[in-house]
Amino acid sequence: MQKIPTNSPAPAKAELPLDLTGAHITPGASAAHQLYQALCEMIVSGLVKPGEPLPPSRTLARQTGFRRNAVVTAYERLIADGFADATVGSGTFVAARIPARGAGEPSKPKVVVETPGRGAFALGCTHVDERAVQRFRAFVGRRLRAFGSEHLHYGDPRGSRELRVAIADHLLSARGLRCDPDQIMLTSGTLHALRIVLSAILKSNDQVWCEDPGYPAARKTIAHCGYHAVPVPVDEHGMRVAKGRVAAPSARAAYVTPSHQFPLGVQMSMPRRLELLDWARQVGAFVLEDDYDSEFRYDGAPLMSLAGIDRLQRVIYLGTFAKTLFPGLRIGYCALPERLIADVTAARAALDRFPGTLMEGAVADMLNSGAFAANLKRVRKLYRQARDALADSLEVASDGALSVPVPSQGLHLVARFDPAVDLSVAAHAKQAAGAEGWLLADTYSRGRPLPGFVLGFSGHPVPQLVASAERLARESRAALGARGTSARRA
Repeated sequence: MQKIPTNSPAPAKAELPLDLTGAHITPGASAAHQLYQALCEMIVSGLVKPGEPLPPSRTLARQTGFRRNAVVTAYERLIADGFADATVGSGTFVAARIPARGAGEPSKPKVVVETPGRGAFALGCTHVDERAVQRFRAFVGRRLRAFGSEHLHYGDPRGSRELRVAIADHLLSARGLRCDPDQIMLTSGTLHALRIVLSAILKSNDQVWCEDPGYPAARKTIAHCGYHAVPVPVDEHGMRVAKGRVAAPSARAAYVTPSHQFPLGVQMSMPRRLELLDWARQVGAFVLEDDYDSEFRYDGAPLMSLAGIDRLQRVIYLGTFAKTLFPGLRIGYCALPERLIADVTAARAALDRFPGTLMEGAVADMLNSGAFAANLKRVRKLYRQARDALADSLEVASDGALSVPVPSQGLHLVARFDPAVDLSVAAHAKQAAGAEGWLLADTYSRGRPLPGFVLGFSGHPVPQLVASAERLARESRAALGARGTSARRA
């Protein structure tokens, strides 16, 4: 063994800041190998320095709870792989020069996971009335106390019939959509439903019409599944079906948000709806209707859903409880044409067998008891107040720099600059204001982007929205002023 070149060896450490929970440990590995991996990571990361003494094996065994023979084995492997040296009578030391990684240990890149923000204007935030929270807790508690055999075996890939019946009743009363509970499938959300359904109805490289501008997450899901998302322009009447026919005449599906187009907020007109359904029937395609926030209508009754007009022949209806209750519930659903039930059910079973069962009963209780409808009524009033406060604050504080159409439905609004303004103005203002929400330009795929913001107002306190709106408006005016004539697009 190589000796440490020192006349006075430093005393061994009494303790080592060893954190096995934060290290890259191979699942199921022996105690000695786990300890070896943790020590390697500490040495490579510099937590212990070259030439620094390691604790005696008995000390490290007491510190970590491992048996001493596991510590001895780990030290022996460190020495064999060049991470440590030992001197008889002096102990074990970190090697003066260490390899980049241990033998057989590949370099692991740092994984960065982006999570949605929660600040002012963040989209997807919800508010659940305290009375509804108490009812939901009570329903969950009752269901857990009556824990039954349905949780002890694999279930129907479509989810519990009890909740599917309750959803069918809700769709009939809220959206005029009549369907049998057998046509409903529970999912963990809209994107999950999209993935399952597309895998059942499409082949690799098939084309799917998508609104432009539109929901970026849906486009990414379609592309990730191996299909081609074809951007189709949107105007004040919704998706321009004629443009879709030209861009992709052989498309096999269309993904749309007809009740409240994301992000622009327009409602697809009845002539355009009928035109879209005619296309689907003519070419044998399917329309995926994402009705993500139809329950939050503030002015008048919404148009009937596409699925209601079509009577679930060529339309697949997608819904979610992420907005009407809360995102952490992770329960969505789709209503299917009868001809697709078998194929989509088989696709679901192949993907993840069946949905979780513990929360299904509590959600069914919320729907059947009236607690769901009561919560919607209360939070709809809060969201309307938040919408109005945000729109008014932006209009006044921006002094004409921003145009803010007030949406009649939904949980977000769009604030726009003049179309001639350069896109960098919105980006600079958003960054300077520290605002969440999205840049309107980021929702475009191919069309000429408009400068502006997509701002969520649901689930945010009104005073926070007002203060943040005034700050964003100030920064928008400043960004326009700083750029002067250069702020105009060529």
